[in-house]
Amino acid sequence: MNRMLSLRKAILFSMFIAAATLQSCGLFGGGSGEDYGELVGAQGREGWVMTVPYGMVVVPAGTFHMGQADQDIAATQINYNKQITVGSFFMDDTEITNNEYRQFMEAVMEDSASTLGEDFIMAELYPDTTVWQRDFSHHMGDPLVEYYYMHPAFDDYPVVGVDWEAAKVFCKWRTDYLNAYRTSQGDFVMPAFRLPSEAEWEYAARGGRDMATYPWGNPYVRNAKGCMLANFKPGRGNYYDDGFAYTAPVESYFANDFGLYDMSGNVSEWCEDAYNPASVPLVWDLNPTYFDENEPRKVIRGGSWKDISHFLETGTRNFEYKDSARSYIGFRCAMTHLGRSSGNEF
Repeated sequence: MNRMLSLRKAILFSMFIAAATLQSCGLFGGGSGEDYGELVGAQGREGWVMTVPYGMVVVPAGTFHMGQADQDIAATQINYNKQITVGSFFMDDTEITNNEYRQFMEAVMEDSASTLGEDFIMAELYPDTTVWQRDFSHHMGDPLVEYYYMHPAFDDYPVVGVDWEAAKVFCKWRTDYLNAYRTSQGDFVMPAFRLPSEAEWEYAARGGRDMATYPWGNPYVRNAKGCMLANFKPGRGNYYDDGFAYTAPVESYFANDFGLYDMSGNVSEWCEDAYNPASVPLVWDLNPTYFDENEPRKVIRGGSWKDISHFLETGTRNFEYKDSARSYIGFRCAMTHLGRSSGNEF
């Protein structure tokens, strides 16, 4: 292998020297006249501005302690604290809603039905509303099966019944949709929308409050007036103390210090990472992401409307199988920021 590389380098060098020799005015000719023969860089690439996509907020770069923020009451020992650095990125300020997902479904069915086949689209990407029946034994989920995704009363509620694979396709469509427009306007393309890494999600959830138990900071789930700070299950058989028996419209509770809503409760959220109980010491301490194509379990974070407060903690890890759609799992998108990452560039 080394001999082949050396031979290739020798051939390329010989070609370079031969080409240079053919030039009458030094290496490949002189200056163009417009640059006065100076090294000024390739021209015509000006005009790039990293704009914040609609519906997203800036999450500035920073260092924090990733890991459990309170007692490991389940004795899982899967989330020991580790100091890491996360680069700046953009994140949806809310979970993807039913109506936003409907825009995606209408576009896909219009543009791709002829090539993918309508049955494929309905089966693989359409929200599985039967989760409201299947997820819970002896539960009257029929009204939600019929109305949750289709009725305008639920347009601003987080989409559920979408598995990890469908969430990834949504990110791909959203990227193509935005960049097709930008290209038509003569603008440079934006980075891809994607699922956030587990580290990005936890860093964003803390909102700049290192070691915070919840996105709002303190260890309590009620504010000084006694109002619930998230949509979850406060106690056995008690789902309504927070004002909603099931999911809540996005932005129903206060945002954290980064301007992100529902980072605890409402619905759990898919992350990019494969799940591994031992991944924390394995990943790097700069923008860590655990990839494993052979691992069907994917990380979910944040807890949901049906979970007790332990699962709402910023450091609690959980997972679901990537092909499983649930009535309590949704997602939001992230986008890498290109350029300076000081946190002051926006």
